[in-house]
Amino acid sequence: MPSLGELIAPRRMGRDFRWLLASSWTSNIGDGVALAAAPLLIASMTSSPILVAAGAILQFLPWLLFGLHAGAIADRFDRRRLVMAANAARAVVLAALCVFLVTGVANIWIVLAVAFLYGTAEVFVDTAGSTLLPMLVKPADLGTGNARLQAGYLVANQFAGPPLGAFLFAAGTAWPFLLEVVCVSLAVVLISRMAKTPVPPGDRHPPPVHTDIAEGLRWLWRNPPVRMLVLIILVFNVTWAAPWGVLVLYATEHLHMGAVGYGALTTASAAGGILATLSFGWLERHVSFATLMRIVLSLEVLMHLSFALTTTGWVALIIMFVFGAYAFVWGTISTTVRQRLVPAELQGRVASVNMVGVFGGMVIGQALGGVIAQLWGLTAPWWFAFGGAAITLLLVWKPISQIVSAKPVAETGPEDVDPERQSANEP
Repeated sequence: MPSLGELIAPRRMGRDFRWLLASSWTSNIGDGVALAAAPLLIASMTSSPILVAAGAILQFLPWLLFGLHAGAIADRFDRRRLVMAANAARAVVLAALCVFLVTGVANIWIVLAVAFLYGTAEVFVDTAGSTLLPMLVKPADLGTGNARLQAGYLVANQFAGPPLGAFLFAAGTAWPFLLEVVCVSLAVVLISRMAKTPVPPGDRHPPPVHTDIAEGLRWLWRNPPVRMLVLIILVFNVTWAAPWGVLVLYATEHLHMGAVGYGALTTASAAGGILATLSFGWLERHVSFATLMRIVLSLEVLMHLSFALTTTGWVALIIMFVFGAYAFVWGTISTTVRQRLVPAELQGRVASVNMVGVFGGMVIGQALGGVIAQLWGLTAPWWFAFGGAAITLLLVWKPISQIVSAKPVAETGPEDVDPERQSANEP
C-alpha cells in the first residue's frame, strides 16, 4: 500500500517537484484567505459600487499591463529565483498593509494601491511559476504534476481559504492579511529548497524586452496547434465571463438563493474540482486527451444552457458541481498540452500570452455580460454564452485532434521544423 505522500507526489517525479508542490499549496492558502478578506475590507471602507468594482478590476489589470513583459523576463532569468523575488515582494506589500490597518491609517486608496502592487507581483509569480514544472518532470508526468498543482489551488484557494479568510476578518481586519504574509513567506522558503533551475544563455548586450516579446508572439503565430489552443481559451473565456460577471445578481435575484446560497455555488464548484482531482489519473490512462477536451467543451455549452433554463437553486448547485469537475480537467489538460509543445526557452512568453488571453477574455466577457443583462435580463448572458460556446465548439471540433497529436518542434526531423509544415503533416 503506497503512502499518502507517494500518492500525492510520486518519488519518480523527484524531490524538487515536492518542494514546488509544497510551495504552491502554501501560497494558495494565503491567496484563498485574501479571496474573501480583500472584498470584505474594501466593502467595509466604501459603499461606492465603482470603488468596489475597482478592487475586482485590479485583480486582472496587471496581467493586461505587464503579462507579456513578465513572460519575456521569465525566459531570461532563473525562474525559481524570479518566483522567490516576486513572492517576497508580495509579502512586503502585505506586511505594509497590516501596518496600515493596525495603526488605523489605512483608507480605500491605500487598499486599492496595495491590490494593484500585489496583483503586479502575482503576474510574475504565476508566469515564472508555470514554467517550472516542465523543467522538473518528464513529459509523461506533466498531466499528473499539473493535476496535483490544480488540486492545491482548488482545496486551498477555493475551498478552505475563503471561509478561513472571512472568519479571520471578523476577528480583526489585519488577521487574514497577516496569515497571508506568513503563507507567502513560507512559500519562498519552500521553493528555495529546490535545486537551481537552468538559466537560459544570455547575451552580454541582451535585446530590449519588446524584442523578446515579439519573438514569442511570432513563434506562437507560426505554430498552429498552440495558436489554436490559445484562441480557444480566449473565446471560451469571453463566453464564460459574460454570465459570470453578473452571477451574484443571477443567484440572489433570479434564483432567490440569498448570500449564503451564492457562496454555496463556489463551494459546489470546488467540490466538483476535488472529485475530478481524484479521478484524473484514471481519466488520463483510459481516455485520450482529444476526447476529454471535446467532452469538456461540450459540457461547457450544456452548462450555459442549463443555467439559462433553471429556476431552482438546488439544480444550480448540481450544475456548479459538474462545472467544477470538468473545468479542472480542462485546465489540467490544456496546460499539459501547451507545456509539451512549447520549447523550454519560450515557456514564459507563451504562458504569458495565454494568461493575457484569459484575462483579456474575462474583461471583454464581463463588459458584454453587464450590458446584455441590463438590456435583456439576468438570463440573457447565459443564452449569449450558450450560443457563442456552441458555435465555437463546432469550429474547433476537428482542430482539437491536431492540437493533441502535434509534436514538440525539438522532436521533429529537420524537414519538419517549420510549425506550419508540421501541422499540415499531422493526421
